[in-house]
Amino acid sequence: MAEANINSTAFHTAELQSERLRIFGVLGFLALLFVVLIVRVSVIQTARVDDPRVWGSLCLILAVAGTEYGMLRKVERSLEMESRLAPYLWFFSTTVEASVPAWAIAFLPSQNVDLIYRPLATPLLLVFAIFIILSTLRLKPWISILSGSVAALSYVTAAMHLGWRPPEFGTPATLAQSAVSLNAITLLTTGLVAGAITREIRKHVHAALREAETRRKLDAVQHDLQVARSIQQSLLPQESPQISGFEIAGWNQPADETGGDYFDWKSLPDGKVVVTLADVTGHGIGPALLAAVCRAYARASFTVSQTLTAAFDHINQALGSDLSSGRFATFVAAVCCPGCEEVELLSAGHGPLFVYSSSSDHFTEMKAHGLPLGILPSLQSDPPTHLQLHSGDLVLLATDGFFEWENEVGEQFGIARMEDEIRKFRDSAPTEMIAKLYQAVVKFSNGTKQQDDLTAVIIKRL
Repeated sequence: MAEANINSTAFHTAELQSERLRIFGVLGFLALLFVVLIVRVSVIQTARVDDPRVWGSLCLILAVAGTEYGMLRKVERSLEMESRLAPYLWFFSTTVEASVPAWAIAFLPSQNVDLIYRPLATPLLLVFAIFIILSTLRLKPWISILSGSVAALSYVTAAMHLGWRPPEFGTPATLAQSAVSLNAITLLTTGLVAGAITREIRKHVHAALREAETRRKLDAVQHDLQVARSIQQSLLPQESPQISGFEIAGWNQPADETGGDYFDWKSLPDGKVVVTLADVTGHGIGPALLAAVCRAYARASFTVSQTLTAAFDHINQALGSDLSSGRFATFVAAVCCPGCEEVELLSAGHGPLFVYSSSSDHFTEMKAHGLPLGILPSLQSDPPTHLQLHSGDLVLLATDGFFEWENEVGEQFGIARMEDEIRKFRDSAPTEMIAKLYQAVVKFSNGTKQQDDLTAVIIKRL
């Protein structure tokens, strides 16, 4: 019955705490024996105060109690110092406990009982069993086996001290010979069974501690992700930009705690406002970090660059050096001119782009102008598109998480439904339009899990 090698600090702490509980159990049992002894002497008077058995029993109780108290002090110190008990302490304590009943059988006389029958006519056999059972709390199978072995050996030794002899082959055994042998075998078997039980208890305790440690680590990761989410959300614009002739709103909800989408807007030195939206491949903490990097590069590039194309090329070069193989980012920017109808639009891999005409009640879907950022060292793109927006017209920039969200039968929400929802609320503010679109997608999904990040920006001409 080999003992599993468990080096977990938490397990060894639990081991010491269980040992402390066992010691309290033993001390409680000894206190009960002491009370019974006092009652016998002073109340029911089945024993006299000058009886050698009384003083012998008292000395054994005190000896065991002293040993247990010393062990308790060692355990408390080990818990305080986060150290382990020396193996000899376990061995010494177990040996003392398991042999004490045999000392009582051998040296405490019993009235009206022949010496050879004293190992049989004694309640101390129950004390053996109690100590063996309590040894399981030490969570060490070998200690339970040692306890049973020492109990059996010391019991036989005490019986031999009193004149018992083991049965001989070929000679009929007397009642005392067979009964003592059976008791010794029972004690040894009890130790083996206790060892097997201890092994199972040990496995369950270790599994419970491992699960608790895993849960603790998961909680720590979850906390870190919550912090990352709050930081990422704080990077998103908190207020809509103020620009004459336009109303602009944006919204983002990652599929995990963090995501690879973001939207932003920034006022340029000439009074124009540039609105951006990006989607880094994947979702989670990695894409979230890259999205934050992309946002920083974009803000710096739009400050120093004179044209959208130049800004995109600068962002592509900076971001490309940070992206690992197989990663890229789709990116779209719209420059709004205050007091005029023109919106300049450029997309690096992000599409389709949706332009709604209020006068014709029609959506136009535009493709991306070039490849996503980070694929090629230099930007490969068509010139920006210049849109003329009239009253009620709008531009919708959205990530594919909206129209690719599937319901329980695998059907996608689709572009047509998305356009219909925008059309229903075309007279509403952009913030309300995005909220209604999200509600429609959630209703359509019918409880399926969000698989991709959701980000949308609406630029509406007033």
